[in-house]
Amino acid sequence: MQLPNNKRIYFASDQHFGAPTPELSYPREQKFVAWLDEIKTDAEALFLLGDLFDFWFEYKTVVPKGFIRVLGKLAELRDSGIPIYFFVGNHDLWMADYFQKELNIPVFHDNQEYIFGDKTFLIGHGDGKGPGDKGYKRMKKVFTNPFFKWLFRWLHPDIGVKLAQYLSVKNKLISGDEDVTFLGEDKEWLILYSKRKLETKHYNYLIFGHRHLPMKVSVGENAEYVNLGDWIVYFTYGVFDGENFEIKKYDK
Repeated sequence: MQLPNNKRIYFASDQHFGAPTPELSYPREQKFVAWLDEIKTDAEALFLLGDLFDFWFEYKTVVPKGFIRVLGKLAELRDSGIPIYFFVGNHDLWMADYFQKELNIPVFHDNQEYIFGDKTFLIGHGDGKGPGDKGYKRMKKVFTNPFFKWLFRWLHPDIGVKLAQYLSVKNKLISGDEDVTFLGEDKEWLILYSKRKLETKHYNYLIFGHRHLPMKVSVGENAEYVNLGDWIVYFTYGVFDGENFEIKKYDK
């Protein structure tokens, strides 16, 4: 994809709307909607890299209530012709086809590769990648198991959604204490993962969410690992202008 003049590709991740409560989440939702309203003037595409919601589960005919302003603004951008791509995170990994059918937004459950101009991108949420974190990797296999999802679907939504929201906040899965500090290149597992991916194929940018800490780190010759941060503490996003990628903060 060659970007037209004055067009940008935008990236954002880890909004965790709904947490810790709908009331406390609402100002962050308003801020995000305002940002979406601003970028629609020059957005060539928008990538959402997961955990848009702190919990999301699609029953056969039911989805969690709320988030209407966010969903409405995404629908507006998509209806105006702006492509939007959604990558599920660990908090909304039970997303199925609602976004595709209702908003015409494709949903991806793993990394995807893209070429914009002469730059190559590897894009994903980032959970379960790299060395270590074996406990979460085992848990993810359970959560994505069709039988487990089938069992959860038999819970009444009022029970299932409330239980999942409670566990999410109780276990501090939004952002742990380790997210506030850069751990060093030898301990940041998404940096290690990016370097390993570069051993078999070159990318100019390897862009992920999940970590919550905004960072842009050189991981090879003309190759950078990017973490987008979050919309809980940092309110950061990524923007690519056809030549360069920047992390910016939305402070309005």
